[in-house]
Amino acid sequence: MADTATLSSKFQISIPKAVRSAQQWKAGTTFAFIPKGTGVLLVPVPQREALAGIARNAATTEYRDRADRT
Repeated sequence: MADTATLSSKFQISIPKAVRSAQQWKAGTTFAFIPKGTGVLLVPVPQREALAGIARNAATTEYRDRADRT
């Protein structure tokens, strides 16, 4: 995507419509800003309800533990 946005004097950015539509982002979506080198990664924060059950049937044996780190 080659869409751009300009930082306003109030330090706000409007996300271009093409990007919002492609990602299906709606008004009120919360985002996390993750510093990456000289840029920033913008990631939507999932709702708690959307995370329910994602670890169902996860293996509870043979997982990595902090004890095996050097």
